[in-house]
Amino acid sequence: MTQIDFYLLPGDTPGSRQHFACRLIETIWKKGHRVYVHLADQPSAEAFSDILWQFKPEAFIPHGLLGQHPPSPVELGWQAEPGDHHDVLLNLDLKTPTHFSRFERVAEIIDQDEQIMQPKRAAWRFYKERGYLIRSHDMRH
Repeated sequence: MTQIDFYLLPGDTPGSRQHFACRLIETIWKKGHRVYVHLADQPSAEAFSDILWQFKPEAFIPHGLLGQHPPSPVELGWQAEPGDHHDVLLNLDLKTPTHFSRFERVAEIIDQDEQIMQPKRAAWRFYKERGYLIRSHDMRH
């Protein structure tokens, strides 16, 4: 069964979720996992790609948009189908993608912005009502 991890961030600074997502992606990728990052739409995916390029000048996270060839260990998408991904889903969309259960692990990132907290609380309930194991990582300390 899919493992669900919620990461609770302090504050509501613009960009904090994206910056933490970059750190999380780097950690997961370095452990040998493939990561599918789900975003709301193509402009959001392209913007997040730019953030990944600028994340650390001394580091490189191999990534690309879903469907580009050759495929990358980290792929960004917004489509209803995540290609052949099944390892790790990082959901940066406010909605829970319908394909989440095909992944071994799902990561959700929450900051203290009410516009983020409300839909992510609903996502927590959604996963819990369906019996998924949920782990919470409080990054506020």
